[in-house]
Amino acid sequence: MGELSSSTPNETLDVLGRVCPYPLVLAKKAVEKLSSGQILKILCDAPASAEDTIPRWCEKNGHKFEAVKLEDKGYWELFIQKT
Repeated sequence: MGELSSSTPNETLDVLGRVCPYPLVLAKKAVEKLSSGQILKILCDAPASAEDTIPRWCEKNGHKFEAVKLEDKGYWELFIQKT
């Protein structure tokens, strides 16, 4: 496990069943509510969001990002630490 996924998240966002752009839009809103240093955990089953749009948004905005793909469950756990 990585640094973020081994930490207890401050908030959890479930976007299972949602497709682009909703996971990114909801993630942005959730991150806005966090304080600097807090961690958001996102449950996401949309490959484009988990592997592309959310990581790129985090990189662009300087937030730490980590993805854990749960093959057996068919979704990702995404961790974002607000900067």
